[in-house]
Amino acid sequence: MIARRASHSIAVAIAVAVFAFAAAAAKKEADADAKKDGKDAKTPISWYARSLVQSEAGIIVWDYWAKGRKLRAETIVGGTPIVTFVSGEFYTIADMLTRKGVAIRRAPEAIAADKAHPGERAFGREGEEMIAKGAEFVRSETLSGRPCKMYRLTEERGKTEVWLTDDKRKLPVRVEFSRRDTGAKSTTDYIDWIADLELSDAFFEPDPRVELERVEYADYVTRSQAGNIVGPAPVLFSNLLHGR
Repeated sequence: MIARRASHSIAVAIAVAVFAFAAAAAKKEADADAKKDGKDAKTPISWYARSLVQSEAGIIVWDYWAKGRKLRAETIVGGTPIVTFVSGEFYTIADMLTRKGVAIRRAPEAIAADKAHPGERAFGREGEEMIAKGAEFVRSETLSGRPCKMYRLTEERGKTEVWLTDDKRKLPVRVEFSRRDTGAKSTTDYIDWIADLELSDAFFEPDPRVELERVEYADYVTRSQAGNIVGPAPVLFSNLLHGR
């Protein structure tokens, strides 16, 4: 009987703790939403998000962390974990199975952009970039339970549509791209946006046990223009390597 009562008490305590944690998380999100239009709402410098990229090639899951323009991005391709680090002078791509990779020296323009825009988020900026190119507002609608505004940009290579949260932060929720020449389509869904994480600078540096080939920027450009993939995976965050 005593053991049964103890088990019941423990179960109740756990339930209360879980409820309290969920309530606190909900309150934190509500407070953030309440402040979004206030003058005291600061722009976060650290971020996390996950994305699901769907195309004819299948589905790829990405996890991103950013501290200003520092980036750590992780995915798995064919069972191989690939991690991208962008910090300081180098853009690093590492295969975490073989513990080998490449550290490409970033262009001077990219380093200058770091200094000019230190608080700029290193990923998930499709909406800002499209609007800067002249994307047109199409409609407002709710997507994944969030009020959004949808924008469309039509270029020679194809059509891109982006859904941004209808708030001060304007975070991308979905990005759809259709190629003009082949009709191929891809969809990126962003989930789990979290701001103001405690992230150390060391988190954006590769494990020192990873064997890295150092490649100068000019050498990388020459090799990539010849059609060669430099490192264990392609450069996917090109603005962070080449500059704005």
